[in-house]
Order: sequence, then structure tokens, then C-alpha cells
Amino acid sequence: MNLLALDASTEVCSVALMFNGKIVSRFELCPQSHSLVLLPMVDEVLKESGCQLAELDGLVFGQGPGSFTGVRIGIGVAQGLAFSANLPLVGVSTLQTMAQVAFEQQQQSLVISAIDARMSEVYNGFYQLDENGIMQPLLAESVMAPELLSEHLQNKLAEKNVTQAYGVGTGWQAYEDKLSSLKVNQGEPEVLFPNAEAMLMIGLAKFKAGKSVSAENAQPVYVRDTVSWKKLPGKE
Repeated sequence: MNLLALDASTEVCSVALMFNGKIVSRFELCPQSHSLVLLPMVDEVLKESGCQLAELDGLVFGQGPGSFTGVRIGIGVAQGLAFSANLPLVGVSTLQTMAQVAFEQQQQSLVISAIDARMSEVYNGFYQLDENGIMQPLLAESVMAPELLSEHLQNKLAEKNVTQAYGVGTGWQAYEDKLSSLKVNQGEPEVLFPNAEAMLMIGLAKFKAGKSVSAENAQPVYVRDTVSWKKLPGKE
């Protein structure tokens, strides 16, 4: 399949195009600039590949969890592109994508993803590699206080005969004192953000499984429904 993947759910914007068996991608740390950066990135990868939007078989978008604004920007762009070329879409989890990056870049097969969700909470997920090379969830993705994560994962870790797993995401450094005992890798995680290249593989599997939707039915997955922000000093 020829697929375009895009994500703006964290501080990073990333776009990846799989066209005629080749992958072209962009990845940029650009907090607060997603609305300015995402479409130009899409245009760049299409031009570099000599691909027209209508030549694609579908779009893959980062469905969250993550920044409420970023998730909405990503889905809005994906929907606009899908409407214009009448393309189906699949949504891919931010947390699952980071676990997939850990496999593709660090050869890890058992991964805990944790993103700083603000409000003293972390978005989290626990993943294991399947026989098709895709990281699959062992538990439903959730959001909770970091001090509760150990108990939340306890039974699943015990099933795997381990007490720790490879950690990815920004949550580990944000709440290091509460989470470090769960992470087998030391220091700041090598994988902090999702990458659209990894989304391509998950998205491809979802397309083949018949899980695509039309543009109007593309939905975010916030995990938490409360807007996560704190007032800055002097901004109350």
C-alpha cells in the first residue's frame, strides 16, 4: 500500500510517506508550531517522492493521547487531506507508536510508554511485540497519577516474569522519583516522542485488518476528557 502518516500529538511534528516501496519522512521538535509546520512537511514528502495525494491508498493519523490541541491539529489536517482525495484513514495510538519506535530503533519487545499528561498524571500503555513485528497493547491505555502505575502494571509484569520493562516517553523524566523502578533502561529514555515512520507499520496492519474509516468518522482518543493545563504565573 501507498500510505501517508502524520502526527502532531506531542511536542514533535512528524510525517512519513510510504510510496512504491520507499519511505520518505520528516521529524521536527517544534512546540507550539504544529499548525504552521505540518502541512509544509506533507507537501515536502509528497514532492520528494513524486507522489500525488490521489495516488495514495490511505492516510494514517496520530489519534492521541497527547496534547489536546496537537491531536486536534493532526486529525484536522488528516481529515482535510482525506476529504480532498477521497481516502480512507486509520488512527494509531501515540503510546503504541512510541513502543513501535523502541522495537524498530532499539530492538525492544516489551515496552512501557509514559507521556507527561500534566496535572500530575501520566498517559500510559504496556506493549509486547507480536509475531508480525507490531507492538500490541497488553492493557488498555489509561491516565493516572504516576505513583499508581506500579500497582496498575503489577499483574501483567508478573505474567511476563519481570519487574521492569523498557521505558519510552516524557513521563519518566517528569516523574522520575515515582516511575524509575519500573524502567529497565537508565536515565532519560532514548525514545521520547512518536515518529510517523513507526506509525506506517501499525497503520498498514490496521488497513489490512479492515479497520479504516471515512474522513468524517476519524476520531481522537484523548484517554482523559478534562482539558489539561495549568495557569502560568501572572496568567490567572
